Amino acid sequence: MSLNDTMDLLRAWLRDPRSVGALAPSGPALARLMTAHVDQAHGPVIELGPGTGVFTRALLDRGLPGHRLVLVETDQVLASALAHRYPLARVLHMDAAELGSASSLFGNERACAVISGLPLLSIPPDKVEAIIAGVFERQLQQDGSLYQFTYGLRCPVPRALRQRLGLEAERIGGVWLNLPPAQVWRIRRRTR
Repeated sequence: MSLNDTMDLLRAWLRDPRSVGALAPSGPALARLMTAHVDQAHGPVIELGPGTGVFTRALLDRGLPGHRLVLVETDQVLASALAHRYPLARVLHMDAAELGSASSLFGNERACAVISGLPLLSIPPDKVEAIIAGVFERQLQQDGSLYQFTYGLRCPVPRALRQRLGLEAERIGGVWLNLPPAQVWRIRRRTR
């Protein structure tokens, strides 16, 4: 993690504190855990709130081709930096809550996974619902998963929302050496 990345994140936080969940980029151990279960052979990947691109780099290091990656970033400055840093990825400067009204980001194909760095615990509940519903209703394959980290102890997607959308959550691990320590959750459609 570079000083420039930390400063970019700090400036983004100053512009809009609710859209940035931490004042420093996620560490490499969290990036590895967030991306460990993504198998790019099953389809493209969407990253929500990529910030400085820590998870993006981990996905590319795991072999995901850059053109099979869409980055959704609400901060214009961070989106521009991501487009420069990852020229093969498609960077969209948009609010993730708009995913439900967008057509599939990959044309006729849907994503096999969504990696989310969004600070769901600081986002208003109606917006969280729009994000999660948009991901599962419009963007994700039937057997796809959303990977979300949180600094809290519980799944950041509320139980009532999961039940309403027919989703289940599974904690897949924690990273105690991250600053602050983080938990990673996999959210997917309930299996019958």
